[in-house]
Amino acid sequence: MSEIFLGLGGNGERQVLRLGRANRHGLIAGATGTGKTVTLQTIAEQFSAAGVPVFMADVKGDLSGICMAGSPQFKNAAILEARAKEIGITDYGYSDNPAVFWDIYGEQGHPVRTTISEMGPLLLARLMDLNDTQEGVLNIVFRFADEQGLLLLDLEDLQAMLAYTAEHASELSAKYGNVTKASVGTIQRQLLSLDSQGAAQFFGEPALEIADFIRCDEKGRGYINVLAADKLMRSPKLYATFLLWLLSELFEVLPEVGDPDKPKLVFFFDEAHLLFDDAPKALTDKVEQVVRLVRSKGVGVYFVTQNPIDIPEAIAGQLGNRVQHALRAFTPRDKKAIRAAADTFRINPDLDVETAITELKVGEALVSTLADDGSPSVVQRTLVAPPRSRLGPIETKERAIVQSISPVEGKYDTRINRESAEEVLAAKAADAAATAQEVAVKGKEEVGKQERKSPGLWDGIGGKVAKAAAGAAAASAGSILAQTMQGKTSRASPKASAASAVAGTVGDTLGRAIGFPGLGRFARNLIGGLMR
Repeated sequence: MSEIFLGLGGNGERQVLRLGRANRHGLIAGATGTGKTVTLQTIAEQFSAAGVPVFMADVKGDLSGICMAGSPQFKNAAILEARAKEIGITDYGYSDNPAVFWDIYGEQGHPVRTTISEMGPLLLARLMDLNDTQEGVLNIVFRFADEQGLLLLDLEDLQAMLAYTAEHASELSAKYGNVTKASVGTIQRQLLSLDSQGAAQFFGEPALEIADFIRCDEKGRGYINVLAADKLMRSPKLYATFLLWLLSELFEVLPEVGDPDKPKLVFFFDEAHLLFDDAPKALTDKVEQVVRLVRSKGVGVYFVTQNPIDIPEAIAGQLGNRVQHALRAFTPRDKKAIRAAADTFRINPDLDVETAITELKVGEALVSTLADDGSPSVVQRTLVAPPRSRLGPIETKERAIVQSISPVEGKYDTRINRESAEEVLAAKAADAAATAQEVAVKGKEEVGKQERKSPGLWDGIGGKVAKAAAGAAAASAGSILAQTMQGKTSRASPKASAASAVAGTVGDTLGRAIGFPGLGRFARNLIGGLMR
């Protein structure tokens, strides 16, 4: 199989998408209800049959049916069968496709995650629309964390590092360059914006391995990876974060292959106009750059949108394969879009393209694809081939069954909170509290003879944490002992008071280090409440 059958042209010729040119990207456009989603499904299932893995963002929730075979009993079955007969498909029959469901929120599929470190300061800076100065500060944060061996896995780790940076701005400036609290504050506010859109779900472990998107089943069919994006699209920044990271990761991971016989992977981004609405220019520039370069990695990117002018010109210029469904001329903008769409096609002297765009029926499209020599074919009015899988969403029970036989079942479903900067500091504080309890019972000198529970804590931030903790514990125990000898009553438990005191001291020291000066007060209240 070297081509994908798109449909039958008005001139009686088969309109095909050549697999050897499928990595030159494409566009599927058309007004609501004109059939572009069905066209997407037809093309995607043929890619799968040819052994090409597919990724698609399911914005409206109606692409999940691609994993199930259609049926003569389903709605529109008669229309599909009639279309197959009309365009000469003699072997038309219903069939399913291997599919894997994904969901950043983990509700309708396997969770999709990456770490802050893997995202990197450059992509984060562009996604947060930071200026050069703020981007420089973010680079310093990443550099300092790397030098100190502090893992940046989730948003909490990055927020803690930013707080530390603000608290020690003058010290870090001496080594890395100017760091201002104002720049750190701007980054923190942008992080809060990402967090409010659910970014905490996206950043963490286990991180997605790109190889899990590029799989074939035992029959050699490419898996169709369906991202549940109906909820995600209400958080455009998070969606943009995911898209840009995924394309960039593919570019970095996959080897250079030039123009392969068939793509390594094909992306379909439904409702693509939502991606670019109000997107910062830096993001659009980055998407353009990645789309331009990822072609040589054997990856094809297909944008699906209502209006072709929704795609920025710099990106639209990279889309060689085009399927244009009907557009309606209700507004001046609609008329502009029709003229723009007509001008992008190679002229057909027998077809008035601008008029045809407004007259196309449901399931009809203007098609132009790249020939073997790379030139665009003459545009043809085409009856689009019907899909063989189910139209519309699947049921919850069916989704659960598909998930249970997923090749990555159980790999990503449980979040892992691996030890990172935040957890390391918390562990040290716990060890110090335990030492304080021993001091209250055995005395400072006896405990001082024992082997240290956490060697790094004594030599940690400022080299004072554990020493201060031991001193605080001894002072607290000594104070209660003096009250007892003087005949004064005390309701406090020596052990509890010592633990509370050390918790406050450790908390204050650590709090100053990571930018939370009030941590000592919190720790005292927490430990005190536990011990009483």
